[in-house]
Amino acid sequence: MLLGEFLKQRRAATGLTQQALAEKAGVGLRFVREMEQGKETLRLDKVNQVLRLFGHWVGAVPIPRKTLLDEVE
Repeated sequence: MLLGEFLKQRRAATGLTQQALAEKAGVGLRFVREMEQGKETLRLDKVNQVLRLFGHWVGAVPIPRKTLLDEVE
């Protein structure tokens, strides 16, 4: 699951608006919107601030071999 999808699902499950999530996490509304939209250049410390509210943080995840091969072609 992509980060933006994860965040949208968790936020919806808790009934938080983007604004409420931003306030609780201590980040700006724009940051939450960009995170949900899948912006590729986000500050990792802020991403972790948001994810921490849901008991998660960013970590290294192995890339499936097929994905790597598809990218090479």
